Amino acid sequence: MTTDLRTEDMNKAWNESNDKLTASLEENRTQLVHMYQDCCDIIFLECPFTPEFRGFFVYFDGLANEERLNEIRDTLSVSRFGEAGAAEVELVVREKLDYLPCHKIHTFKQLADEITIGNAILLVDGLAQGHTFMLADWRKRAIDEPIAESVVRGPREGFTEAINDNMAMLRRKVRSPELKMKLRELGLYTKTRVALAYVDGLVEPGLIEEVEKRLNRIEVDGIFESGNIEEYIEDQPYSPFPQIISTERPDTAASGLLEGRFVILTDGTPFALMAPIGLISMLQSPEDYYQRYMISTAIRWLRYIFMFVAMLAPSVYVAILTYHQEMIPTSLMLNVAESREEIPFPALVEAFIMEIMFEALREAGVRLPKQVGAAVSIVGALVIGQAATSAGLVSSPMVMVVAITGIASFMLPQYTLGITVRMLRFPIMLLAGFLGLLGVLLGLIAIAIHLCSLRSFGVPYLSPLAPLMKGELKDILARAPAWSPSRRPRLTGFGGGIRRPGGLRPTVPRKEGE
Repeated sequence: MTTDLRTEDMNKAWNESNDKLTASLEENRTQLVHMYQDCCDIIFLECPFTPEFRGFFVYFDGLANEERLNEIRDTLSVSRFGEAGAAEVELVVREKLDYLPCHKIHTFKQLADEITIGNAILLVDGLAQGHTFMLADWRKRAIDEPIAESVVRGPREGFTEAINDNMAMLRRKVRSPELKMKLRELGLYTKTRVALAYVDGLVEPGLIEEVEKRLNRIEVDGIFESGNIEEYIEDQPYSPFPQIISTERPDTAASGLLEGRFVILTDGTPFALMAPIGLISMLQSPEDYYQRYMISTAIRWLRYIFMFVAMLAPSVYVAILTYHQEMIPTSLMLNVAESREEIPFPALVEAFIMEIMFEALREAGVRLPKQVGAAVSIVGALVIGQAATSAGLVSSPMVMVVAITGIASFMLPQYTLGITVRMLRFPIMLLAGFLGLLGVLLGLIAIAIHLCSLRSFGVPYLSPLAPLMKGELKDILARAPAWSPSRRPRLTGFGGGIRRPGGLRPTVPRKEGE
């Protein structure tokens, strides 16, 4: 019912009974002036063909290329028009302006859609139609290195806010006619362009049907960022774990397409959405596949270990210090007891104070200007940590534990997963403070149960670990060499076809007799 009311309101705003362009230039002008009342950036550029025969261009200031528009206007102004003026305009457009992309429109709604994306419309007296010239000249950011996904080795280009540039970068990575891109508009007022990209033959057809069905359900006033779309299409919106990857890297999006995933590009944001995904794919960096496989394997295991450190280190420290002191060597326990001798708070409160302060400093570093943000975060952490220790509010071991936890959280390649790990740290600390290591274990069991029930567009979140797929473990526990035989992921790549055949391992050529 709400959707129907919104649609009726929009229809009334367009006044569909008078939506058709007329042959009277003045009637069209009057309708446009009424539609764009109080819009200071709408421009009506007169184009006098002859004293008796007139027309005008309509466009938005700052969206259309005015230099090229003046060239078109000059070309039309110097052309000679006889008594058949309106018909001759079409002839001039077809013959003298054939180098410009141009098409016709017949309604005011089409006109509004065209000028809001930067095109200019020519309306002529005597013609019940308009000529649309593709003159969009948006001010946009140049292609630059992704800030949130920087790598030591790998491509340095990232998506921008212009969807056309993003589609071109994706097309340049996957140069196959099987790469399909379906464009649509979302948002009743913003009419944000959204592109659904996938590789036909690699993605399961039912997956694309499900994605389109979820996108078609979105009926909102506006879409400004891909995060708005993510909340509408994910499987379990109450889960803290991200079920869709957001990436600024064209190479990451292209590799996902070749694994049978889909990518959603949104106009106005450099972040593309990619799914289906799992927890393991959130822990993999694109740089893993650009370095030697032994180095990538070691770094990947380091990432796995420090994910648990980032989630559990303060909780384990609180649990051991509060309930399980016998697990600490005597000499170390004496040092810890000495450092805590003048601390007025229990270990749980102490951990909460330090963790909250660390998160506040991290958030302040993000919000501050780039030039001073990093310095404030580092200096603030050092100064506050030292001051808190000197004042007897926290102990030195707690400062060290929180610092190690913060460093560990920075090792996660996906920012959204890092936020989830940081958020889960606090309830696990509460369990550790009240139940000790038993509480930590109960927290881990609850998280494991939730992850086992989680799906990303029907794909189990813990695959290929649960359900177990032995053939795909070689790229989970280790980064398989580039020359090793490989198949596409069974649950995402439709058909599970061969990605790399055998026999690609390099060998040393030997002469006969050696």
